[in-house]
Amino acid sequence: MRRRLSTLIGRLRTAGGTRRRWRWLRRAAVAGVVGAALLTGGTVASVTWIRDGAQGHVFAEADVPEAPVALVLGTKVHPDGTPSPFLTARLEIARRLFVAGKVRAVLLSGDNMNADYDEPTAMRRWLLGNGVPAEKIVLDYAGFDTYDSCARAKRIFGVERATVVTQSFHLPRAVAVCRRLGVDASGVGDETARAYARTWQVSSTREYGACVKAAVDLLSGRDPAHLGRRETGVDDALRGA
Repeated sequence: MRRRLSTLIGRLRTAGGTRRRWRWLRRAAVAGVVGAALLTGGTVASVTWIRDGAQGHVFAEADVPEAPVALVLGTKVHPDGTPSPFLTARLEIARRLFVAGKVRAVLLSGDNMNADYDEPTAMRRWLLGNGVPAEKIVLDYAGFDTYDSCARAKRIFGVERATVVTQSFHLPRAVAVCRRLGVDASGVGDETARAYARTWQVSSTREYGACVKAAVDLLSGRDPAHLGRRETGVDDALRGA
């Protein structure tokens, strides 16, 4: 009798433990589904809101309206200090805009967080080597991301109107962020870097997450990583142009 009672109790405990595990698994599954739905909804909403902000302000190079400044956003520089193909393409568009008189100065905004990595200087070197006068080039060494570049263009360099230059997959976000931060921005996007198909595809896919971050940055109104005093470099470059 005792043995049967012990066996019965053991079975009941096992059954109870199994039910608890199933309840936990069901709750975890429901939480996962809800979390995935919220993440998907938040991503779609962010991408839509960001891209709506650029609607009507993205142009082909031949059609972009004139602006005082081209804001060229930095990206990868090779260890030898030469711009990557993606960055070279951006710089080539800015050069052509300057030569065509569509812009009168060029603001190069990139990452120089570490002493051994310097996007703005590499960008300047390329423009100088391709005929853009030194006095028309302004460097922003603290453009650590798109939000920082746009915020600093407005708050540190006093840019009111600009043509943003980057790759076409990045352009709607860049233009929208600048506009929502108070810069009257239009944009021209590079398509030539599509030749680097894998990098283009990976970067394009990352834009979904980047739009979520941009929405959070804009809604929170965060300050860029570095502010500082007002700089007159853009004003000097435009003076006498």
